[in-house]
Amino acid sequence: MKPIGASWRHLSPLLLALLVFQGCNALNPLCGSARPTPIIGSLSPSTITFADVQQGFLLTVNGSQFVSASVVVINGTTLSTSVASSQQLQVTITTTVISAPGTASVTVKTPSGNSGDLGCTSGGTTHALVLTVT
Repeated sequence: MKPIGASWRHLSPLLLALLVFQGCNALNPLCGSARPTPIIGSLSPSTITFADVQQGFLLTVNGSQFVSASVVVINGTTLSTSVASSQQLQVTITTTVISAPGTASVTVKTPSGNSGDLGCTSGGTTHALVLTVT
């Protein structure tokens, strides 16, 4: 019969890793794919005409920490998003998203890469920028 202490000795590194590497980040080897929280910086352009929207307008969202899963959300509607780089996203805006002149709320959302028992909670949603439609 083995002493109880000998059995726990093999689990010590795993328990230490779970205590030290809480949450999903670059240091946590237990998380499959940590995704950073996106940061939104500017819209290019930040003002467009409604005629542009009617024709289908390509909007560029500038920021940082964008990944392939990042999406642009306008007024609560998630759009098909092209990831040009980790600093630039592009979406086409049409009248299905913006139906009249005014302002629109633009955010970027990156879903978490892994969740569940490991406590990995990366990803997130940026603050909103305003797109003006004249």
